[in-house]
Amino acid sequence: MTGKKERQRKLARERMLRQQQRRVQRAHKARQITIVAVICVVVVGLGVGGFFAFGGSGGSKAAAVSSTSSATPSASGSASASASTQAEPATTCSYTASGTAARDVGQPPAKPDYKAGYVATIHTNRGNVVINLLNSKATCTVNSFVYLAAKKYFNNTHCHRLSTIDPFVLQCGDPTGTGTGGPGYKFNNENLAGAKYTQGTVAMADNGPNTNGSQFFIVYKNSPLAPSYTPFGEVVKGLGIIQNVAKAGSDNANGSGDGHPKEKVVIESVTIKKT
Repeated sequence: MTGKKERQRKLARERMLRQQQRRVQRAHKARQITIVAVICVVVVGLGVGGFFAFGGSGGSKAAAVSSTSSATPSASGSASASASTQAEPATTCSYTASGTAARDVGQPPAKPDYKAGYVATIHTNRGNVVINLLNSKATCTVNSFVYLAAKKYFNNTHCHRLSTIDPFVLQCGDPTGTGTGGPGYKFNNENLAGAKYTQGTVAMADNGPNTNGSQFFIVYKNSPLAPSYTPFGEVVKGLGIIQNVAKAGSDNANGSGDGHPKEKVVIESVTIKKT
């Protein structure tokens, strides 16, 4: 009788041990699932934040930071962006229809003047900003910018977004002033290999790789962005104008340090000079 009871106690202990082991295994598995889920959420969040860095070609609203206007870029950059494989300076350019044009001015010529040098002067209500355009490195981007300027596409438009937290940029180029407007076409990235966004850099805004349109941003303070946005110009005069606007801050419409500039910047016109 004693031996039978001992066996029963032994079996009970073994059942208890098995139950404890199963509980430990379930808890460990649950922790693993939770960790994986958290990692997935973070990765997806970073991907979306980068992909919707700017509203470039129009037609849809970017929503990384705000649902009301395109978000400023994050250090992660656009998802799966890669350097352009097109030899520069480009001798031909491809522009494809995309969305509804904020101002319908047609499309740039497919044959750029790739041998030319260009200097753009952005005449604003706060003074002139002079930009050396990098035609030999971002030919099709410069070709588009020069074309839009000639067609007065940028005339009387507001720079609709200012970020006073990293990255430090003022975004312009949307006639609607909402961050969703574009020229009705898009084109590919250029000049991304080793791209740096030091103060004075002028680069294209986009809604992901190869979705450039008319929106662009001016970097007024060094920003460690990933090489995802086509640099096509360098400010050679007037950067202080943008820096003073940045000092006045934004209205935080899209969150702290991100919104419309408190001191409005209106592009009255853009003139182009061949050099």
